[in-house]
Amino acid sequence: MIGTQLETRRDGIVARVTIDNPRKLNIFSISVLQEFTKAVNNLAENPNIRAVVITGAGDKAFVGGADLETLGSLDPASAREFIGLVHAACAAMRECPVPVIARINGWCLGAGLELAACCDLRIAADSAVFGMPEVRLGIPSVVEAAVLPRLVGAGRARWLVLTGETIDAQTALTWGLIERISTSDELDFQVNRALDAILAGEPEAIRAQKRLCKLWEEAPLAESIRISIDEFARSYESGEPNRRVAAFRAARRKQN
Repeated sequence: MIGTQLETRRDGIVARVTIDNPRKLNIFSISVLQEFTKAVNNLAENPNIRAVVITGAGDKAFVGGADLETLGSLDPASAREFIGLVHAACAAMRECPVPVIARINGWCLGAGLELAACCDLRIAADSAVFGMPEVRLGIPSVVEAAVLPRLVGAGRARWLVLTGETIDAQTALTWGLIERISTSDELDFQVNRALDAILAGEPEAIRAQKRLCKLWEEAPLAESIRISIDEFARSYESGEPNRRVAAFRAARRKQN
């Protein structure tokens, strides 16, 4: 139920991971979560991968949430195990050393929204719908739902998790939950445009930037600045910044 495809673009290799169960809105079962996490972790070990795109099969859903049959059969012990699998899938996004783009093509609910929130960039079709309906099923939104206040602010995050109401793509864009919106027909164009922008960067610099983005969300300010300085200095060990700056200056001289 998880499809992984490697694609060679002009400036590098991109991986596309598809959650493939469109008849059930690409929902997360135990097996799908395990397979998904394994697939992403395997990609993370590939030094040639420059970026990853996550999406759901079909045009109705990114991930429509967790499997209701599974949720209805849990007890306290198995509930802890299941939510641990959700956490592992989300953590794989944050730990992946290259940028991860969520291509959101429809319903993005519950665990699916948590997964999207853990990607680096989110690009959605204008038909996409977002929500955290767990409280209506008698359970709180947990694990990577904790990322939501960082994206949309405390009040809007509370609105999502306390009311269980859905919001449309335009509202998600206004709130800062997604970065781009497009028609369904142009969704791949917008995703590819973002990929090309990422691939224009120097590969190791992009990996360093991904590490720093995660650090900035988690560490105190002083630590973030200290480690940022280390990353800046380390980038010159390869000599690539010197080469790129020289090439940029030469191109600018030609233009003038």
